Amino acid sequence: MCLAIPGKILSIIPKTDETFRMGKVSFGGITKEVNLSMVPDAAVNDYVLVHVGVAISRIDEEEAKLTFEYLKQIGETNELNDE
Repeated sequence: MCLAIPGKILSIIPKTDETFRMGKVSFGGITKEVNLSMVPDAAVNDYVLVHVGVAISRIDEEEAKLTFEYLKQIGETNELNDE
């Protein structure tokens, strides 16, 4: 099953083309580069849901933390360490 994982945007990587902007996102201490093209209004310190390397929506901090803790409990965050 594929799940969207909540993460916090730490930084937005400057690019010449804003259509394909990228950012560094933290998933409980694990940082990954994520495509932010689908959330053009997202900013540093916002929380986003990420599916296969693409942020698909913004969410509030409380929802992000609850969801991430639940996913950790059921073992669905293990693949974050695989890369």
